[in-house]
Amino acid sequence: MTPVSVPQSRLLATAIPGPRSVELHAERLKHVTSGFGITLPVFIDRADGAILQDVDGNRIIDFASGIAVTSVGASNPNVQAHVGDQLARFTHTCFMVTEYDSFTAVCRWLNEHTPGEFEKRTALFSTGAEAIENAIKIARSATGRQKVLVFDDAYHGRSLLTMAMTAKENPYKLNFGPFPTEVIRAPFAAPLRWPTGAENATAEALAAVERILDAEGPETFAAMVIEPIQGEGGFIVPSPGFLPGLREIATRHGIVFVLDEIQAGMGRTGLLFASNHEQVVGDLTVTAKALAGGLPLSAVTGRVELMNAVHAGGLGGTYAGNPLACAAALGVFEAFEDGALVANACWIEAVAREMLDPLLSAAGIVVDVRGRGAMLAVEFADRDTLAPRAELAKEIAARCHAQGLLVLVCGTYSNVIRLLPPLVIEEALLRDGLTVLRDVVVQVDAAARETATREDVAA
Repeated sequence: MTPVSVPQSRLLATAIPGPRSVELHAERLKHVTSGFGITLPVFIDRADGAILQDVDGNRIIDFASGIAVTSVGASNPNVQAHVGDQLARFTHTCFMVTEYDSFTAVCRWLNEHTPGEFEKRTALFSTGAEAIENAIKIARSATGRQKVLVFDDAYHGRSLLTMAMTAKENPYKLNFGPFPTEVIRAPFAAPLRWPTGAENATAEALAAVERILDAEGPETFAAMVIEPIQGEGGFIVPSPGFLPGLREIATRHGIVFVLDEIQAGMGRTGLLFASNHEQVVGDLTVTAKALAGGLPLSAVTGRVELMNAVHAGGLGGTYAGNPLACAAALGVFEAFEDGALVANACWIEAVAREMLDPLLSAAGIVVDVRGRGAMLAVEFADRDTLAPRAELAKEIAARCHAQGLLVLVCGTYSNVIRLLPPLVIEEALLRDGLTVLRDVVVQVDAAARETATREDVAA
């Protein structure tokens, strides 16, 4: 296997998308359902580190990481070595039919590294949504209860149950109902938009959770599921004390506390798990995305008495813990061994805040720069009313794409630019990408101010 080597610098060889990508995209439209969306219609030929090289020779800075998947880089040598070795031996047997040790090794690592000083067991699956559904199955089996408490702005997946748990209607839930019942939603302590001010968010949100549980009957809830930092909802860091408060409520009522670390885990926030920032421990912790460096793998890790409450054969799946994916995960674990990648997430945040925080005063369209580690976001809205400006986020993303910087839009109102650079990104490349983003924001802000001035004069 010839190692991939791509220069770690941005290069515009053609317009983006280039002519060959345009041709391939036209072919895609003939054969692929239009139900799949597309952020940037370029076809990638090779990728390495934090650069995506397309079929036209453009080198694009990757601030997306395959939606937080390729945190160790798009062609990490540890991952390649483990997968290559496994590929030479066999690709699949199904762990429920015949066993292989890499499955056990992944479970062992997760049992040792997920938060919680108690005996654990792990179950492996393929996707984040699949793992969330299985966490609910485990909680229901262990408690004999049915209801699930989730939160405003949450995202937990695209399967039928996880769509019910997800908050955003379009595009995730539109036209796909009816959804499973027994999913109850509570307020999330989001500092920026809390109606009575950020200083009241934790106390008032926790009080709202208590009222909901009292009204529904706390003894009817199997699980409380929350992202320690919300992903698709807008990279929202909860108000301090909210997660510990929820942990206490769940414990008091015998509700299984499930931490969805799918996007925020595996070093993304500057600690191995985002819940570590407030020293919060889940009864069950769900991981996926960066877990296997690009191969499909997810996991539920938790208290042995919960994980073993399910009857034999009640958990599984044909591809659950596929040997190639398990091999990739072992490569990812090796990449994290020396602590450098987690440290990188911290300096990525430091550099990004140095370059982006000034936009809070310099650009009237920016109302928040937030996040932790290499999971950061810029929100665009009206400064006085906080009315979301989704059209500005869309324009800014498009301008970044045209200049060779891949960024993603997220948020319940689609007004947030999220930054998910690989943890292996070099500082010069990081600063180049942030400079593109900063300059585009300043340009769009100036145009927005000019438009507002013309409208005021016309009025």
